[in-house]
Amino acid sequence: MKFTNGYWLTRDGLEINNPQEVYDYEVKDKDVTLYSPYKKINDRGDTLNLGMSTIKVTSPQKNIIGIKITHFDKLPTGPNFEINDQEQKLETKIHDDQLSVKSGELTANFPLNKKDFKIDFTVNEKTITKSEYGAQGEITDHNTSKHYMREQLSLDIGEMVYGLGERFTPFIKNGQTVDIWNKDGGTGSEQSYKNIPFYLTNKGYGVFVNHPENVSYEIASENVSRVQFSVSGESLEYFVIYGPTPKEILENYTTLTGKPALPPAWSFGLWLSTSFTTDYSEETVMKFIDGMQERDIPLDVFHFDCFWMKGFEWTSFEWDKEQFPDPKGMLKRIHDKDLKVCVWLNPYIAQKSRLFKIGQEKGYFIKHSDGNVWQWDLWQAGQGIVDFTNPKAVEWYKDYLRELMDMGVDAFKTDFGERIPTEDAVYFDGSDPEKMHNFYTYQYNKAVFDVILEKKGKDEAVLFARSATVGSQKFPVHWGGDNLSRYTSMADSLRGGLSFLLSGFGFWSHDIGGFEDNATADIYKRWTQFGLLSSHSRYHGNIEYRVPWNYDDEAVDVTRKFVKNKLALMPYLYNAAVDTHKSGVPLMRPVFMEFPEDENSYRLDTQYMLGNNLMVAPIFNEQGSVKYYLPGGQWTNILTNQYYDIQDNGQWINEQYDYLNLPLLARENSILLMNPEAKHANYDYLNAPELHLFQMTNGTHDQPVVDNHGKKIGLITIGRHGNEYTINTQVLNNPPILFIHEKDTVEKITLTEAEQKITLS
Repeated sequence: MKFTNGYWLTRDGLEINNPQEVYDYEVKDKDVTLYSPYKKINDRGDTLNLGMSTIKVTSPQKNIIGIKITHFDKLPTGPNFEINDQEQKLETKIHDDQLSVKSGELTANFPLNKKDFKIDFTVNEKTITKSEYGAQGEITDHNTSKHYMREQLSLDIGEMVYGLGERFTPFIKNGQTVDIWNKDGGTGSEQSYKNIPFYLTNKGYGVFVNHPENVSYEIASENVSRVQFSVSGESLEYFVIYGPTPKEILENYTTLTGKPALPPAWSFGLWLSTSFTTDYSEETVMKFIDGMQERDIPLDVFHFDCFWMKGFEWTSFEWDKEQFPDPKGMLKRIHDKDLKVCVWLNPYIAQKSRLFKIGQEKGYFIKHSDGNVWQWDLWQAGQGIVDFTNPKAVEWYKDYLRELMDMGVDAFKTDFGERIPTEDAVYFDGSDPEKMHNFYTYQYNKAVFDVILEKKGKDEAVLFARSATVGSQKFPVHWGGDNLSRYTSMADSLRGGLSFLLSGFGFWSHDIGGFEDNATADIYKRWTQFGLLSSHSRYHGNIEYRVPWNYDDEAVDVTRKFVKNKLALMPYLYNAAVDTHKSGVPLMRPVFMEFPEDENSYRLDTQYMLGNNLMVAPIFNEQGSVKYYLPGGQWTNILTNQYYDIQDNGQWINEQYDYLNLPLLARENSILLMNPEAKHANYDYLNAPELHLFQMTNGTHDQPVVDNHGKKIGLITIGRHGNEYTINTQVLNNPPILFIHEKDTVEKITLTEAEQKITLS
């Protein structure tokens, strides 16, 4: 939201007051409070008829400093984000007319003795960002009688801003206006299903605004050298999070707001959907499953979309008996084919649903102030919205999920949760509707995730969720929403996904082939490559079935190859997933997260790293041409064995690929344990029969190994000195076949012992 008219003037009808000086302060072990009036105090008379900001400084975690700015001290209203507040003891000093408050390596500095108010955030006495004199604002809109609190944090020359959730606008957010307000707007606009009030920059820090309601950002827009954020109300709280690397920033942020849960290994395999408005029954479903098996395309999950229930009855949790007369038997028949089952649901109860009257009578829905159910026709006729602030409503909703899981359902696609009302909306616990709008998705997805935890345990819990807010990363996986079957939308999806993954989320997916349109065979094949090199992979569409034989024979070949390639890589991918679970660093990540020293990598949004060691550059055109960037070092395309020796300043590569290949490159010293014969994503990784070494440099190199439950088993250790290799694979059940990728050649060696020395000719 903009408050100024150009750089100098205030917009008509607005009054902006700024803290002028630190008039007084109180120092305690775990917090410091400063009092800053809106003019400088020269005599006692100046203390009358004057507003003041109370600024409280805290540290919930090491290297994180919280600033809460309050005008009027209002009674708190919920809901609030769940914060892991460890209440760090602050190191406070007063020196040279300055009050310094330190947590870890990060310090907030406040000038004293009538000097102009500002906050300087420093590390090793070097400023990383600052709230300059006049940046903070207590704002009254006399036209609307609304009140706002504002902060502006300075940007350095060349500083780039990332994150703020799933954003399909340009990857670097400088110059954009962003409102943190969940909307069901597709993947082709400035609206987003997943808005997160957290950003990070390439200067070693991030900023989290601790407000579930709408946070309005002006990012190098209203003031081109600052990030401005504002909220409606009388207080504003934010946390500056020091890294210094992008990975460390995300580790610290997710320690504060929650680490991603570890999805089960099977969830990384291919998911196939009925699609949305297509006709389907048990016969159709089994035809698809059998068709995949007949064509030797491994499948791990079958998903039933909306019409497993009758239309106009969503959500009833009741199978359409005309199409699925024996749902329990059908689910068993699917399980007998070694597949998991996911079903679609949402938090809305249509008026025709068997559940509406129950929810209405028991008070389980969001209400109007007159006591009636809050209803509209925007999705299903006369739908009510489950009130997840009511514990009895939560258990009522969960009971139907328990029934489905007892029947044989393994996972749920938690769709919707964005269009949550704010006008004349009343919650059971009195929650503020403005705060609940975004926070609703947290309560909704938590309720569903908790049922799976209860019924299956933490090793089996996974969702396929669309909406999200801060903390929702604890309930993976999230997918990118309703995209189009076009190359521009494919690129939009990746850009939005990378932005989302920079916002504290570990795992992400998207509708392979696009959702809204009929896909061409060309885009289906190219999107299949990309989709099966994403953390999670699902075919889904609106008006057509997304089975590969609907397109052409080559689509079947492409699907088979890239599914098998992903399954072969599962020992590597699941180890990376465990690291994501523990650290908060996403499995898919922008290139600059792995190469923060390479300034050329900071703008890349059409390629990404998959874990620490693999670079992926999807192809976004019918010609099969691709231009991508490689940082300095040795790289090998694991599909073609093409070798690249890149100088330290990096290099752009232009290439052409058929549908069976694309840039999938292992960086030097990559150690990949692989099983090309895998039939599912969940298998014994310790029995993987192949070990690939890529461009090993002299020295000792380790690769952690996990089992298919995410347990760290030990290390594969590779030593190299000239042409001599020392191979230690004692952590594995059997010695694997060794493939040494050395420039353009591959040496294949059958190991006979767990620890061997090998000399290359």
